[in-house]
Amino acid sequence: MTRVEVSVPFRAGQEGYASFRIPAVVATAAGTLLAFCEGRVGSRDDFGNIDIVLKRSTDGGLTWGPLQVAARNGEALAGNPAPVVLDTGRILLVHIRNAALATEDAIRRGKVSAADGRRVWVCHSDDDGLTWSSPREITKQTKKTAWRWYATTPGHALQLGTGRVLVPANHSLPPAGTDTGTEGTYNGGHCLLSDDRGETWRIGYVDDRPDNYVNVNETTAAELPDGRVYFNTRTDSAAPGTRADACSSDGGRTLDKPFRPQAGLTGPVVEGSVLQLRDPDVLLYSGPADPGFRALMTVRASTDDGVTWRTAHTVDGLPAAQVRAGSPHVRSAHDLY
Repeated sequence: MTRVEVSVPFRAGQEGYASFRIPAVVATAAGTLLAFCEGRVGSRDDFGNIDIVLKRSTDGGLTWGPLQVAARNGEALAGNPAPVVLDTGRILLVHIRNAALATEDAIRRGKVSAADGRRVWVCHSDDDGLTWSSPREITKQTKKTAWRWYATTPGHALQLGTGRVLVPANHSLPPAGTDTGTEGTYNGGHCLLSDDRGETWRIGYVDDRPDNYVNVNETTAAELPDGRVYFNTRTDSAAPGTRADACSSDGGRTLDKPFRPQAGLTGPVVEGSVLQLRDPDVLLYSGPADPGFRALMTVRASTDDGVTWRTAHTVDGLPAAQVRAGSPHVRSAHDLY
């Protein structure tokens, strides 16, 4: 087995940020690795003064350049980076913005105005991630008025073989009866689609069924060798396990079947990541493997398009948040065998 190289692009408490969370890594057309994440200025909290920060690596992730800010929202929040490298070489960065003190709890309870709540933006880079355009808001195209909480993936977006850009996303519904809206049953999933390389956007599939069986939350996606899109999501519901998955045969416009439990992936209720490799055709999933805690970070592999999974590589047995499949921690498919 080939030795797996490890590097650490971000360390908490350094470079002006108390913590770094919500990572996403993409490789540009020039072969540069771009590591994005949220740089949280004052704490580890999901709200407050948060920037989307970036580091570049031109040696396959062995070393990293200086920290850059790819998107900033003053002293408020810019987060949930969903980057994708287009066939033109342009790098799109779809992300979320909201007021600094707009917490998830307040948004889900409907106590935050539309102006201060979760809004969707996009910017781009045409110089290999060195500089970034001014952000452009696309909320009206991508978020239904009734939706409260809203988040892009976290993780990377996709450009499919057809040229379509796809961004997995999730939302929450307004509550019924005496519920507050914070209940998991109001979680739902959807995706964003663009057929003109990010100029215009629309909503693709929507899966939000407040039946408390499978409640779609943070979702990640990969394009399978046959062109279908595979979606994998966290769920905290009555369904077996903590993961669910679904496929789309029309590029994310609809799901072939609603999300169903994927009990073959053991882990806590947490975001995961998937990546489809080529030669060999292997679908990877990364996430903690301990059944109850965010620990035992593990990469698992599937050779049947996500139906069954096996352990391919254990990154670390210690407490962990998330390492994205496809990050420089995993240099190639051959490092996993």
